[in-house]
Amino acid sequence: MIRMIVAALVALWPVAAQAEWHEARSDHFIVYADDPAAEVARYAERLERFDRVLRLLTKMPAEPIAVPNRVNVYVTGDLSTITKLVGQRNVAGFYIPRAAGSVAFVPEYSGNGTNGIDPQQVLFHEYTHHFMLTNWAEAAFPIWFVEGFAEFFAPTRLRDDGSIEVARPPMYRARQFQTGMPVSATTLLTGDVDKIDRGALYAGGWALTHMMLLDTTRRGQMDRFMRAVAGGQSATKAAEVFGDLKQLDRDLARYVRSGLRYTIMPPGTITKADVTVRALTPAEAAMMPVRIRAKRGVDRTQALALLPLAQRAATPYPNDATAQALLAEVEYDAGNFAAAEAAARRAVATDPKSVDGHTYLGMAQMAQARAAKDASPERWRAVRRSFLAANAIENDDPEPLLLYYQTYQVPGQTPTANARDALLRAHLLAPQDRGLRMQAARILLETGRLDEARRVLGPVAYSPHGGRSAALAQRLIGLIDNGGAKAALDHWRGKPQPAANDTDEDDDKGGNAG
Repeated sequence: MIRMIVAALVALWPVAAQAEWHEARSDHFIVYADDPAAEVARYAERLERFDRVLRLLTKMPAEPIAVPNRVNVYVTGDLSTITKLVGQRNVAGFYIPRAAGSVAFVPEYSGNGTNGIDPQQVLFHEYTHHFMLTNWAEAAFPIWFVEGFAEFFAPTRLRDDGSIEVARPPMYRARQFQTGMPVSATTLLTGDVDKIDRGALYAGGWALTHMMLLDTTRRGQMDRFMRAVAGGQSATKAAEVFGDLKQLDRDLARYVRSGLRYTIMPPGTITKADVTVRALTPAEAAMMPVRIRAKRGVDRTQALALLPLAQRAATPYPNDATAQALLAEVEYDAGNFAAAEAAARRAVATDPKSVDGHTYLGMAQMAQARAAKDASPERWRAVRRSFLAANAIENDDPEPLLLYYQTYQVPGQTPTANARDALLRAHLLAPQDRGLRMQAARILLETGRLDEARRVLGPVAYSPHGGRSAALAQRLIGLIDNGGAKAALDHWRGKPQPAANDTDEDDDKGGNAG
């Protein structure tokens, strides 16, 4: 009787829907979503087609990139989920550029997001930033153009028939134009952009970019302006290429009022992209709530709060390399370095080719050596072996390379030429990481390569969300120009050093589509 009652109760008990997490891989993206395989594949294919639009129009090569350098896109939850992840209201999606793996987070549904912004438009905007950072690694574009260029491509529409609409107006910016131009071209080109309202900067930057790219009467002017600024001219001097700026203001206002045209690329212009899809293993699916939070980035307090979930999820999978490497990551972030080392060793024992396992093994060992204030060469050689092992498995992963360089930043040890080359190689692989870029610039200064250092600093100095790093980069460029490497290094040594993967926590948050 009791057995029958229990059986009946079990049959009636509500069962949670079975998660069906899938991973879709294309040449430049890895997409994770708790959706059917066909839907996840379609999502990744659309992103890849968007990348091909950018490459076709900018004449950039379309070769696949190494897996560690593809943007990981997490399609998860709704707008409230994204709000909790980013810790900011009115956000429809966000992107974090870093050497340890650039990531983007967007909600599952495809309707309009906050302020009328579709999450796909947010992702297209953010990926355009990533595209610029990785393909024009030493181009120091002014802020209005960085945001204007991303807004130019954000509303791109991929039609079901294979045609593509490019240069459509971002209708979520319409309110900025309700009372006329939100900001003049003169102010964008020669004014103090820090004093421009952020919404006006995005809207005005889009309008000026749109006109400069598509108005045949102004063709070539923007290229000459950019070259002049990159060559060291002031913005005011460089803006002379546009002629009378008051006339430019009038032309821009007229251009916006005249009814903006967009281009339709016919079907077949952009071919269908190849995408491979797989269902996540039970261990990977169980760890996905942990993975999403960890890859967003956590401080120690947040990691300690996440740790019980990570431990519970990983416990049934002691011999799964992915689960144990992710547990090692959370233990490390929580400051439990011995536990992180143990989890990383389990990952490596299960899969000797686990790059994450070797990486977190080295990171945990490095943290323990620093905590013990142990600078013995023997201990640090052991630490380096983990990063060398990770590099041998995946030569194009920037994280083990920069970590290898950091193993020489201990008392009594000086980075070798090989270590410096490793960090410079990491920067070439992940130019979107500001902290890594700053470290590369310092090495270039220390080795007397001033022109290269200045070029590397340029994109940081002009970054729309550069924060402290941008201010430092601007100051260093001025010192390089006026006092050389010594003046720049003397100033730099008196400043707190940005860590690799440092994004100043003010990167694009998506509520403003960028």
